[in-house]
Amino acid sequence: MATIFSKIVNGEIPAYKVAENDKYFAFLDIKPLVKGHTLVIPKKEIDYIFDVPDDILSGMLVFAKPIAKAIEQAVPCKRIAIVTLGLEVPHAHIHLIPINSESDIIFSRPRLQMSPAQFEEILQSITSKLK
Repeated sequence: MATIFSKIVNGEIPAYKVAENDKYFAFLDIKPLVKGHTLVIPKKEIDYIFDVPDDILSGMLVFAKPIAKAIEQAVPCKRIAIVTLGLEVPHAHIHLIPINSESDIIFSRPRLQMSPAQFEEILQSITSKLK
């Protein structure tokens, strides 16, 4: 059975797509910790990040790098955190999260509630910065 992320990649579930190539997909987290919170996944469905083959894992970070730089330009922050939890969805993924303090990456705190217009606005801001 396909994960929710595979369904997003296949276009079965809508998403706010930030970037895509033949191996990777990045999209806004629908329940973000902060504005600009983005998920990066390999298109190949692999449950655990440390089971991802080395070439795919390293490629995922290279794919994520310009996205992180674009988020940093689009959202006022000190850094972009990269977080891997792996418990929410059985499909390897990394979170790119704009942070101003370590408390910005506490996953147990309430998530932002954003309207479709707010998602579109931040999506446009991020994608306009991608080189």
